[in-house]
Amino acid sequence: MIEPDKRKAIFLLHQEGMPVREISRRLSLGRNTVRRIIAQEGRASARVFTPDVDPELLRRLYAQCNGYVQRAWEKLQEEHGVKIKYSTLTRWLRLLGISLPPASRCDRVPDEPGAEMQHDTSPFTIALGSRPTKLQASLLYLRYSKRRYLQFYRVFDRFQMKCFLHRALLHWGYSPPVCIIDNTNLARLRGLGAQAVIVPEMEAFAKSYAFRFICHARGHSDRKENVSYYTSLVPSKTTAGFRFNRVRR
Repeated sequence: MIEPDKRKAIFLLHQEGMPVREISRRLSLGRNTVRRIIAQEGRASARVFTPDVDPELLRRLYAQCNGYVQRAWEKLQEEHGVKIKYSTLTRWLRLLGISLPPASRCDRVPDEPGAEMQHDTSPFTIALGSRPTKLQASLLYLRYSKRRYLQFYRVFDRFQMKCFLHRALLHWGYSPPVCIIDNTNLARLRGLGAQAVIVPEMEAFAKSYAFRFICHARGHSDRKENVSYYTSLVPSKTTAGFRFNRVRR
């Protein structure tokens, strides 16, 4: 498909007197293609998809077969006498939007000021001196206001997690009532998602700061903060871990 801007350029070049041969050479298009676009005055021809079978019949068969396209194809031939290729049916279903789930960029999560924070970790390997060193990035993300607190550690265990959260909350001067975490064993004892049981030690720690841990659903990546988007690789030493600067992308 040729872009609308390119079509307009072809028609304008033709109006300025440039030969079809020259337009074809400069834009790397066939001469017949250039002639067709000139005949259409640079406008794209409207193409309407009209399958040979009633779209309502396809929708009904797809629903009756619970989305099983193979069975819908068989019923189309056996009960309605429509002899088509299986690939043709799948193409029709795609173009009609029948077999495609509704597109969604991401999961919708209600945002309330100060209601929730999220914690996530990611491994990094950077050069400290002349040797590559593995570090663990720990990021606390305050939803709605987009505030973040990030530190890097050589070793990140349960004790370091409590120290990190203590420093982050002191830095903010505020503690949201909920902290969303991944299904890490640092705070989770067993279970997954909302049914996860928190380690008693971490549950008591969270209670002392007036919040509680909640694990996000398994495979629910929209509830995780991408640490790598907010870090640079120019560390400055702190008393515990390495604090990095945020990078905008």
